[in-house]
Amino acid sequence: MIVVERIDPDGGTAHRISIRGHELIADMSAPDGHDAGPDPHDLYDSALGACKAMTMLWYAQRNGIPVEGIHVGVVRDASQERKGVYKLTTRIALSGPLSAEQHDRLIAVAAKCPVHKLMSEVETQIETIAVPYVGEGERP
Repeated sequence: MIVVERIDPDGGTAHRISIRGHELIADMSAPDGHDAGPDPHDLYDSALGACKAMTMLWYAQRNGIPVEGIHVGVVRDASQERKGVYKLTTRIALSGPLSAEQHDRLIAVAAKCPVHKLMSEVETQIETIAVPYVGEGERP
C-alpha cells in the first residue's frame, strides 16, 4: 500500500509518500506550492523513465549485453492534456561496448517496459472511497 500524508498543516502543500520502507516528498511547484519535491506529474513521468532504464538493464544482464551506462530523459508536453492528449517523449542514451544490434535490441526492449504498456495499452480504473480520518501516525 502507498500512503500519502500532508506534512505541513500550516498552509504548505508538501506531502510525504510512504512506499514500503521508502519515503518521498511531493509538492506543487511555485507559485502554488513551495517546490519541496517533485509534483505528481513529475512522479508519473519519472515512473516511465525509471521503468525503461530498469527494463533495459534487466534484459542486458540476462542476455550478456555489455551495457555500462543507461540514461533516460523524459520530456513532457502537457499542452493538450485538457483535450485528452498527454505526450511523453523519452530520449535514451546507452554506453558501453555494444554492437549496433545489441543497442537496437535494448531500445526495442525499452518500449516493452511494464509502465510504458500500462500508460499506453491498459485502461486504468480508479475507485475513490472516503474512510474515517485517523490520527497522526496511524494508517487508514
